[in-house]
Amino acid sequence: MKNKKPILTDQELEIMKIVWQHGSATVRDVYEELLKSRKIAYTTVMTTMGILEQKGRLTKTSRDRAYVYSPTESQGEVVGNMVHEFVKRVFDGSAKPLLMHLVENKEINRAELDEIRQLMKKQRKKS
Repeated sequence: MKNKKPILTDQELEIMKIVWQHGSATVRDVYEELLKSRKIAYTTVMTTMGILEQKGRLTKTSRDRAYVYSPTESQGEVVGNMVHEFVKRVFDGSAKPLLMHLVENKEINRAELDEIRQLMKKQRKKS
């Protein structure tokens, strides 16, 4: 059975998105990217990236007197696991109530619905 990694906090997920976008990044890279949208302390970024390494979400290597962090899993894997965990916790494992809520509250537009229909057609053909 696969080791279950701790759930990401909002700040950890925000940092992971930046690392995924860059492929790998230093603390300085992430810090400067975050500064574009909000004020944050360099030490906060450094501490959070250290926590992500401890959680097994990032690995680090030394390069030119700085650590370069790389993700241990793809964004798709992590997001997929987070969605699965959310559906399991909130909707007792059934995605139907989630989809119904999104459709009924117009959280999904027509183009997205069409795309979902196409994906469902492809799934049906595979099975």
